[in-house]
Amino acid sequence: MSPISLGIEAFYGREPGMPISDPLLFLGLILILIHFGLPIAYYLYARRKWLPRPWGISSRKDWLPRLTVVIPTYNEEKNIVEKLENIRDQDYPAEKIRIVIVDSASTDRTVELAEKWASRSRGIKVVILREEERRGKARALNKALSLVDTEVFFITDADCTWAKTALRKAVELLSDPGVGAVSCVKKPSSSGVAGIEEAYRGFYNTLRVSESKAFSTPIFHGELAGFRTGIVKALGGFPTDIGADDSHMATLIALKGYRAIVHDSILCFEAIPPKDYHRWRIRRAQHLVQHFWRILLIRGKRVPRVFKAVLYVEAFLHLFNSWLLLVGAGLLV
Repeated sequence: MSPISLGIEAFYGREPGMPISDPLLFLGLILILIHFGLPIAYYLYARRKWLPRPWGISSRKDWLPRLTVVIPTYNEEKNIVEKLENIRDQDYPAEKIRIVIVDSASTDRTVELAEKWASRSRGIKVVILREEERRGKARALNKALSLVDTEVFFITDADCTWAKTALRKAVELLSDPGVGAVSCVKKPSSSGVAGIEEAYRGFYNTLRVSESKAFSTPIFHGELAGFRTGIVKALGGFPTDIGADDSHMATLIALKGYRAIVHDSILCFEAIPPKDYHRWRIRRAQHLVQHFWRILLIRGKRVPRVFKAVLYVEAFLHLFNSWLLLVGAGLLV
């Protein structure tokens, strides 16, 4: 008999070898097993059943429309020039790209550096919008959206970079009229805790791609997210009272019957904060909790049949699964 079993029996005042029949103990163990077992089972199922599927996308490599890239900024003087050059260096015609920067009252040289870069840029048009106060990313995106007159547009963060072919591949996927939104797989670009993040991202990216092959994924990445402009405007723009505005918009698009996909050919590199890494992870998790809770509260929503399993399993994992561990541990104690 294991030391754990002996300890449990001693705690409950039983002689070694006597059966454990306390229902609270069994319930606690079951809840903990579900907490750990469900995510693993879902991952294994998605990797086996969905990941091998073909994409089923009818894309056109010759479709090269005008497009808009929106960059919301706040005190990004360390990143803005590199970001602009990264967009300029994409494998996409520069004269068909317009960049809209929405600066939320930065107190550093973000705007100054962006204006200097824009004055030297060739081909790419840069528009800089200044907000008098910081009102959040979603409001900045909606302000930029009012200027977007292209068929597709992209949002991105200033502290990330794209692989050279990322933009072209994203546009190619959006050439299929059944695809309403596209996003990237992510790799950390910094050292230190990036090793932990990279291991996590391996599982995370596999799930996002697998769900996308099934139909759509309810989780998008702000490092690169592309949308059909008409659909986003018809939905009223990005929500301003919750986090994860990119994921929420992608899910609303999927609920309309369009595919919202994370594609493994679109690669981005994200900066990992060297300090307060766990707070950064918790904040992202909180934003996803807000997103899924709002989705579940939508009245009269119709979920496409092929999207139901993905949406409801992910909602359960983000909203309720952590509580199973807490309740289970409490019952054991």
